[in-house]
Amino acid sequence: MLVREWMTSELVTVDENTSMMKALHIMKEDRIRRLPVLHRGKLTGIISDRDLKEASPSKASSLDIHELYYLLAEIKVREIMTKNPLTIGPDESVERAAVIMLENKVSGLPVVDEHQELIGIITQSDVFRAFVNITGIYRGNIQFAFQLEDRPGSIKEVADIIRAHGGRTVSILSSNDVAAEGYRRVYIRIMDLPADKVKILEEELHQKVDLLYVAKDLLKAV
Repeated sequence: MLVREWMTSELVTVDENTSMMKALHIMKEDRIRRLPVLHRGKLTGIISDRDLKEASPSKASSLDIHELYYLLAEIKVREIMTKNPLTIGPDESVERAAVIMLENKVSGLPVVDEHQELIGIITQSDVFRAFVNITGIYRGNIQFAFQLEDRPGSIKEVADIIRAHGGRTVSILSSNDVAAEGYRRVYIRIMDLPADKVKILEEELHQKVDLLYVAKDLLKAV
């Protein structure tokens, strides 16, 4: 999954000389949490709703309303923005974007091309969408979790059993992080099957492999 496939390309940006008051208004109006900051069309920083809140005078301020508005109008985003923000390229993976966000405790990354031109932004919400998509949960509501030997062919053996019972696989995910030495966790999601067929399939899987659990995800319309 590439960043370009999941990023937001319809951008709302501000110039570094934009007032703090205007930036607040733009975020509220467009219901966004961060704004890339440009100078002569080039990315120079990013400002978040947290930056604006931390820079705003507290409610305990002794300023009257006119002084407060004057102050907010005078402060420029360049004074409170995060300069030289972390960025990512459009052809890098969503997984790498997620790692950068996680390790640096940021919730969004500007996306820049090879000329360092801003072309998009990818956020935690975009990463969540990508994750949900790759799990296949909207296409299949039954997930089998296994602990399998970490060797060639172990997943195929399980997939063949599922296929023999009429199961149609929509996603296969694998992880070594929580598995015992020499094993890996494998999660296979399939399309819905009649309850009696699921039960028979579950019984055979228990007999032949280490089936950890079966999750039935019933999604409600929202």
